[in-house]
Amino acid sequence: MTTAGTPATPGSGPLSGVRVVELAGIGPGPFAAMLLADLGADVVRVDRPGGPGLGIDPAYDITNRNKRSIVVDLKAPDGPARVLDLAERADILVEGYRPGVAERLGVGPEDCHARNPRLVYGRMTGWGQDGPLAHRAGHDVAYIALTGTLGMIGRPDEPPAFPANLLGDYAGGSLYLAVGVLAALHHARATGTGQVVDAAIVDGTAHLSTMIHGMLAAGGWQDRRAANLLDGGCPYYGTYETADGKYMAVGALEGQFYEEFLRLVGLEEMASAHKDWTRWGELRERVAARFKSRTRDAWTAVFEGTDACVAPVLSLREAPHHPHLAARGTFTEQGGIIQPAPAPRFSATPTTVRTGPALPGADTEAVARDWGTPAPVNDGPVADAD
Repeated sequence: MTTAGTPATPGSGPLSGVRVVELAGIGPGPFAAMLLADLGADVVRVDRPGGPGLGIDPAYDITNRNKRSIVVDLKAPDGPARVLDLAERADILVEGYRPGVAERLGVGPEDCHARNPRLVYGRMTGWGQDGPLAHRAGHDVAYIALTGTLGMIGRPDEPPAFPANLLGDYAGGSLYLAVGVLAALHHARATGTGQVVDAAIVDGTAHLSTMIHGMLAAGGWQDRRAANLLDGGCPYYGTYETADGKYMAVGALEGQFYEEFLRLVGLEEMASAHKDWTRWGELRERVAARFKSRTRDAWTAVFEGTDACVAPVLSLREAPHHPHLAARGTFTEQGGIIQPAPAPRFSATPTTVRTGPALPGADTEAVARDWGTPAPVNDGPVADAD
């Protein structure tokens, strides 16, 4: 098992040989760069002196795994030149500043493309590079609020339920940035011309709701919470509390799964309620009462090996120990930290967690050697970078 600060393993993952510069930030930018690193890219994170960070020991910030780090003060006289030296040798650069900040710092797209016309320049923001809100501050909850997606989630008689920062920052932001820069890299390798990828969380999150918009236009989706098949409105697609205060998740949408579900909970007489929404209130109450009669583990045993589409709702600490996830190696351990393994999986170019979190400034000499850039004097780890 390798440790932080060691070079990426050659030939590990489908992006082996791809060089990425990440201008350090927090949230979706680092996660997108981690995804590229997990896929085998040599990601060099350019940290700022003293930050930014998650407010935790950087040795635990696993969004910086499989990367290497140098520290550059972009406001120092030689700061921009050091980043441009890297950009000249890179395939992809990722930054998450507000619009115009990278340009003011001297590392914007024009500066980088003057040195490397093939560079893919990925920009990660919440609001995007243009529009009335482009220069405004924001966070995940505000971005997804404007797209209509936050308003879809939760009970109708309660405020919308906030899905951590998974829907906006990571699904609507990081994943779209990663797809965008890889598509642009394909174009750059075919044409010799790089480009700017404007990845906005509002755009990506709105795009995630494409199917729902189609259903809405067709009259198959009501524009209110908990009134549809997939948003908690359906009694056989949701969660139910068990006798021990835990929960089971039910997804018995199709007829054959619904019948199996009713048989296992002992409610076969409710078969005709499947498509009769006037009986959904009664069905929900009876299902809830059944689940409250046993513990979560007891119900898990009941549904084990069936096609009723029911699963226990596990905590973050419980999930790695589930037999299916354990058998697949969905989680892995590196440096004493249990964490999700790289995804997806590749038959010819398997991925792995090669190194732990890159500690700020720990890889200055190795990056200079491997990338052929000048090594600055007195540059090294920054102890207070968290």
